[in-house]
Amino acid sequence: MVTPEQVKQYIAAGLTCEVLEVSGDGHHFEAIIVAKAFDGLPRIRQHQMVYQVLGERMREEIHALSMKTFSPHEWKNRP
Repeated sequence: MVTPEQVKQYIAAGLTCEVLEVSGDGHHFEAIIVAKAFDGLPRIRQHQMVYQVLGERMREEIHALSMKTFSPHEWKNRP
């Protein structure tokens, strides 16, 4: 079973993050991801980048991932 720490490592290996928090129960995970690479991108494209980093793990190891993604500017200015 995959742990939240492993999911965090998978994301960090493919995406430089300023903030990366992952929680979950081994099947369903929640993540908060702040990355400079998200600057100027719509939310859907940000999520696609994370899914791309995770690749086949999304089919084989991770059953569900709910994420909140932000650029550093969005993170700093969030309500």
